[in-house]
Amino acid sequence: MAKPRPEKPRAEIRVLPMELQLGDRPADERSEWQVIGRPYSTACGKTVHVRVESLKQPGVTDIRTWGAYERVAVKRG
Repeated sequence: MAKPRPEKPRAEIRVLPMELQLGDRPADERSEWQVIGRPYSTACGKTVHVRVESLKQPGVTDIRTWGAYERVAVKRG
C-alpha cells in the first residue's frame, strides 16, 4: 500500500499587490485571508484593492487596500 504524500508547506513570498493571484494567502494580525477576487487599482494606479475571505471564519469577506508600491507577504502553494 502506498504511503500518502506529506503536504508541502506553503512558501512565503513578497509580491506587489497587482501580482496577487486567486488562492494567495496574505496574513495580518487578525487572521489569515485568502484572495477570492482579482486585484484592481484606483487613484491613477497608486492604490490597489483586492477582495479576500477569512480562513478562520468562512463567509467573512473584506476588501484589503495597499499602496501599489508596497510588497505584500503571501503564502502561495
